[in-house]
Amino acid sequence: MATLPIFSESGAEVGKYEIDTDQIADRISKQLLHDAVVMYQANLRQGSHNSRTRGQVAGSKKKMYRQKGTGNARAGGKRTNVRRGGGVARTIKPRDYSYRLNKKALRLATRMAIRSKIDDGEVVVVEKLGFDGPKTKQMAGVLKSLGLEGTTTLVATAEHEVSVYKSGRNIAGVSVEPVRQLNALSVLKPKRMLFTKEALDRIKDGTFAATEETPAVSVE
Repeated sequence: MATLPIFSESGAEVGKYEIDTDQIADRISKQLLHDAVVMYQANLRQGSHNSRTRGQVAGSKKKMYRQKGTGNARAGGKRTNVRRGGGVARTIKPRDYSYRLNKKALRLATRMAIRSKIDDGEVVVVEKLGFDGPKTKQMAGVLKSLGLEGTTTLVATAEHEVSVYKSGRNIAGVSVEPVRQLNALSVLKPKRMLFTKEALDRIKDGTFAATEETPAVSVE
């Protein structure tokens, strides 16, 4: 059982929040977390790397000079990989790095990641985030009041709240996601997590559905 202080937007403690981390995940498997994170990172790779073979570079295929009698070493065309501007011998081509673990394992990995954040004291609970509209300055003030200024932070909300999302998207190192979109990579990557009380209730009750889709790691 973990007891977390609940803060207001101004940083004042307004209560306590008790949560049984064993209900979130009965254990933490480093191997499963590693496998999930590697999968998400692999799925984020574009795989658009490419280099040209000797058949794709510009230049004549004609032999540069006759085989014997010049005093030079034997040489073929200028496209060969041993010459500057030539093709690459063992080239790389575009490829798809993506693959999938099963949904059950990914959802369990998300729960383990959340539990590890709570166990390590890297979770902050705020009573609510009441923004009338996109207020980046207000969001920055809340983070500063909670001691999260200059720290990579994932803000987890109960639902997709447009005003909170737009308030945090221009702050460096801050991302905003509803609990249903949390995954092992998005949880483990930032140093701290900021939960609204309602969002943590969703985690506690198990009413959130962790996604297995490729994560949006940063807010653009």
